[in-house]
Amino acid sequence: MNERLLAKTFVELADTLVADFDLIDFLRLLTDRCVGVLGASAAGVLLADRDGELRVMAASDEQVRLLELFQLQNDEGPCLECFRTGLTVTVPDLRAETDRWPRFAAEAQLHGFGAVQALPMRLRDEVVGALNLFRTAPGLFDPLGTAIAQALADVATISVLQQRTTQRTTVLNEQLQTALNSRVLIEQAKGKLAERRGIDMEQAFTALRGYARSHNRRLSDVARAFIDDSEPLAGLTS
Repeated sequence: MNERLLAKTFVELADTLVADFDLIDFLRLLTDRCVGVLGASAAGVLLADRDGELRVMAASDEQVRLLELFQLQNDEGPCLECFRTGLTVTVPDLRAETDRWPRFAAEAQLHGFGAVQALPMRLRDEVVGALNLFRTAPGLFDPLGTAIAQALADVATISVLQQRTTQRTTVLNEQLQTALNSRVLIEQAKGKLAERRGIDMEQAFTALRGYARSHNRRLSDVARAFIDDSEPLAGLTS
């Protein structure tokens, strides 16, 4: 385990408690750091929208994003079970879960994953989503790693639910809906940039994110400007 990266990650997550932040970029950071710190092969985050429906909000790569979408479309899988029960769902070997989640287990193995762990993103009795860790090889999950992953999920949840008014539920709904709208813009921008530069979707996201960070701008604002062609964005499209 990379202890220095873990400490840096907690500092970065805690920073969101005292400053404004870009939720999509924040959640992508969370998935990236779960891979870097915990040794997961991939990670994803699902959050509930204002109607209580789960949405894919971040993924460490395109493969796991598609697998998360597959779970939602087929209404089965460990992440959905975790969200509905509020409990951690640990699956050391997906080959043993073909009866439990026949479609998901087969699809996950097709994507090269052999084990998965879903951790609830909750504050007290309210579950707002799930942090999902995927590994290519089957095997038991380290209890210490699980505890750290849950701590990361808890800090991220507090950040998402951070109160800016006394109407916490209203704030949550507004934050999540804004994030969902931003996600649509970002996906559109990814597709447009990928086509224009002849690169894949993951490379397109990395380019958009890198431009936003280097210019100290919100990822969603850069995506909107790119889609609308409202400004040149030198260095992004060339």
